[in-house]
This record gives sequence, structure tokens and C-alpha cells, in this order.
Amino acid sequence: MSTLRLSYWTLSPEAYQGFIATKKAVEKCSLGKQLIDLVWLRMSQINGCAFCLEMHTKALREGGMPDAQLDGVAGWRVSSHFTPRECAALAWTESLTHVDQTHAPDEEFEPLKIHFSDVEISDLCFAIALMSGFNRLAIGMRQ
Repeated sequence: MSTLRLSYWTLSPEAYQGFIATKKAVEKCSLGKQLIDLVWLRMSQINGCAFCLEMHTKALREGGMPDAQLDGVAGWRVSSHFTPRECAALAWTESLTHVDQTHAPDEEFEPLKIHFSDVEISDLCFAIALMSGFNRLAIGMRQ
């Protein structure tokens, strides 16, 4: 285990509080805590953020997500444990996580319109962007 490089939350408190305010707003949206934690878990898997992986897995487990579903998150595309709504959110999460390669194509965006309102799509994008930032802070600072 690596040693914490810098405690970014105390060194840049205003910036960190902005992240926390966004997190609180996202957690109050109509997407639901379980879906948000699910996309955050998937993003953290892709980015390799051990701190966030533990946090979101624990939250999903405590929220009642079955172990079989948790075990299948990395392979959600071939798993029968995910709803079409969850699959649309996970696909968009992967697309935005790899935006340098995917460029957020219409074929990944269009399914969102079937399962989410415009407000929910916007909230999902904020959730994905926020966790991207948190992953980079935790990985970069060895949290």
C-alpha cells in the first residue's frame, strides 16, 4: 500500500467542498443511490481506484445489491443480473470514462433517452464527471 502523497481535501478546501456539494446534489437526484453507486463502482474499476472500489462496493452491499450482481459488474455486458436501465447507464459510464477513444457516440447516448428523463441524463453525466475527478484525486494522491 502506498503512502498518502498529499491530503488534497485539507490543502484545497474550497475546491474539495465544491466536489462535496456536487456529490450531495447528485445523491439527492431521482437516479437513486444504488444506480449512482453502481456507475461509480464501474468507473472506479476502469480507473483502478482501490479506495473508491472499496467504498462503492461496501455501499452497494449495504444497500442490498446481491453478491451475484456485484460480482458481475466488470462483465455487465454479458451478465443477466442487470436491468436495461442499468445497462444503459453503465454503457454511458464506460463511454465517458474512455471519452478519448469513444467520443461519446450517439449509439451509447440514444439508449439513455429510453430509460431516463433529460434531467436524469444530465444528473448521470454530473455523477460520472464527479467520480472521474474523485478517482484521479485518490489515485494521484495515493489515498
